[in-house]
Amino acid sequence: MAVLFKASYSLFLCLIFLCVGSHINCTEFEVGGHDGWVVPKSKDNDQMYNQWASQNRFKVNDTVRFKYEKDSVMVVSEEEYEKCDSSRPLFFSNNGDTVFKFDRPGLFYFISGVSGHCDRGQKMIIKVMDIEAASSPQSENENAQKSPSKGGVAEMTPISVKSTSIFFVLSILVLQLYA
Repeated sequence: MAVLFKASYSLFLCLIFLCVGSHINCTEFEVGGHDGWVVPKSKDNDQMYNQWASQNRFKVNDTVRFKYEKDSVMVVSEEEYEKCDSSRPLFFSNNGDTVFKFDRPGLFYFISGVSGHCDRGQKMIIKVMDIEAASSPQSENENAQKSPSKGGVAEMTPISVKSTSIFFVLSILVLQLYA
């Protein structure tokens, strides 16, 4: 009887983990690739971050990672984005390794908080889709033709974190503990 209870309990836990895990899927995108969040090297590249953002599909709960030195990253309103105004940010970080999580669908406006950097192209608009409306986060990347990169930005690959796999491994461990 005790063996049957342990097996049923383990199976029940596995089912819960798999059900919960099957609905969690998020992607972390690294802005700027190896170069990180930097001022574009030339005026020809002043749209490089927006070009990269348009080639990716972002959804609620995805994150973007900004790596930088002696700089900052801000989320601002559309008006502040257009004016490169950093006086009233909605979000601010200057720790050199910022991770920003998308908590809602819609447009997010990112700029550098260092004077002059935004005017030189260190800014980006990201459109975030609702989880239900979004297809696989990498589907657009996989179907898009690879174009030569400008400053390493176009060839960035998102890091996908699939919680289903994590929960599957945990459920195996639980089975081993109770077996």
